[in-house]
Amino acid sequence: MAFRDHLVNAFNPDESISCIHGLFDLSVSRKHDLIVADCAETPGHQFAVNVLSRARLCAALNLTPGELIDVLGWAMNNRIETATVDSAPVLENTQVNVDLTSLPIPHHYREDRGRYMSASIVIAEYEGQRNVSFHRQFLRDTNHVVARLVPRHLRTMLDKARENGDTIPIAIVNGCDPVVLLAAAMSFDEHIDELSVASALHNKFYGNPLPVVCLENGIPVPANAEYAMTAEITAEDDVEAPYVDITGTLDDERMEPVFRIHSVHHRNNPVFHALIPAEAEHKALMGLPRAPTIKSAVSKVATCHDVHMTEGGCGWLSAVVSITPNDAADGRNSIKAALNGHKSMKMVTIVDKDIDVSDPVRVEWAMMTRWQPDADTIILSGQKGSSLDPSRNDDGTTAKIGYDATLSPEIDKGPYTSVQ
Repeated sequence: MAFRDHLVNAFNPDESISCIHGLFDLSVSRKHDLIVADCAETPGHQFAVNVLSRARLCAALNLTPGELIDVLGWAMNNRIETATVDSAPVLENTQVNVDLTSLPIPHHYREDRGRYMSASIVIAEYEGQRNVSFHRQFLRDTNHVVARLVPRHLRTMLDKARENGDTIPIAIVNGCDPVVLLAAAMSFDEHIDELSVASALHNKFYGNPLPVVCLENGIPVPANAEYAMTAEITAEDDVEAPYVDITGTLDDERMEPVFRIHSVHHRNNPVFHALIPAEAEHKALMGLPRAPTIKSAVSKVATCHDVHMTEGGCGWLSAVVSITPNDAADGRNSIKAALNGHKSMKMVTIVDKDIDVSDPVRVEWAMMTRWQPDADTIILSGQKGSSLDPSRNDDGTTAKIGYDATLSPEIDKGPYTSVQ
């Protein structure tokens, strides 16, 4: 399927909307429901926002959140090759004299540095390794963006390339099917081609491997994407941010790598994916792919049933995990495993299977009736923290906390059972 296939029942305003705050203001006024609109500054181009919240993702794939977590975990371990095609919708139009200002790249929050691509993925290849990942990209001028690269695989590839005096060929892709976006948001300890994860998901849901087409620089891109740009990561750095990130707070200004764009391809009547940071779509795409890694880690020490990345934790910094304890130590061991399963996480709450992990009232109820603060709490100091946490220490570390609200298997559960 294609990104545009997920835009049914969208609100379509009668008038074109400005990419400078206009789409953001409209989204706020409509309480961030699904919107597809013509962009006033870029005739012939539309943009879409609030496309893939957790609820819409699950509805589009006909799965519950718990089932989606399990399918994502399955795809990580059952990767398949993509299917290369010679022609594709994404190549229907080509812009050689690149002018990024002619694309509907939005400026959402007034506090942001400017216009940003927030839902575009980067596909990079260097020395036989491929990486697919999300990186926000500030529109600096007509053919350059400045991208925030956190210290993960693409940053490692770039550091090595710069040591060798090389640049890295990449593709910047916008408007992908959800299976591609979910795969791109995954993070692995070893080098894994996320396109092969996307291909497994594509085969699972649509019955065939992910079709890709190669751009002029040899980088494969999803054939049904809305936009695909040939580019390179240069040796230059420039200022990136301020930018409102997933916590709803302004991220720090940093010197970050500059991408040079050489050509732009797009479908007929293209629709740009204009994700609003810190809203439900951002939290779903960023947080959901972390749940399988947490569940996998916890499953090594206990019987794990479900994981929910919480709204209050911005879909990133906090989770609730349900288990069936087989030993009195399983709750505490699950805390440590969960924090290791997603190292940016700051807080985790472990509950029994009878607690709905997505219901904050029931989770708090479990804590108030099954948790003793002095005996069932783990606090870890000097831990690796998330750069998105504004309360982190100057050296980037943080403290982390885990709550064990489970019942030991040997006790009588009668007094702890809700009759409501």
